[in-house]
Amino acid sequence: MAGPSRIRAWLEQLLHTHDTPHRTAGAYALGVFLAFSPMLGLHTVIGLALAFLFGLNRVAVVLGVYTNLPWLVPAYYTLATIAGAAVLGVDVQPRALEEAMREVSAASWGEFGGLARRLAPLMWAFTLGSTVGAVLLAAVAYRVSLLMILAHRKRTAHTHGETG
Repeated sequence: MAGPSRIRAWLEQLLHTHDTPHRTAGAYALGVFLAFSPMLGLHTVIGLALAFLFGLNRVAVVLGVYTNLPWLVPAYYTLATIAGAAVLGVDVQPRALEEAMREVSAASWGEFGGLARRLAPLMWAFTLGSTVGAVLLAAVAYRVSLLMILAHRKRTAHTHGETG
């Protein structure tokens, strides 16, 4: 039977939690990028696959992936699509996005083809806007998380230095 120290070592190796602050912040930023990217529904799978592929802190990636909370999704992707449409010069009628969101939420798999044809004019705007937004949010997430990790490690080292 494996002892607690052996289980802890196995978990640390699996989760990859002892990275440098820069790699941990990068793992979190990758998760944030995926959370706000146009890859709706695939965030977690892609995040974990990339974390294992590149040996990143799995916890940091998953925390980043789950920063895009369900109540943020409609507002973020609507604004991202509007921004992408503005850059691409796509004319978006005032009620078009609201109607599109309503159709997406009410659609069944059988109606997916027709829905995709109706939303096709907005697809590039959606992709561009959400990708640019994801890059910007990931850059902010990297800087903020790096500062927090460094501050935490400094405080922890200072606390252990006083008691040790």
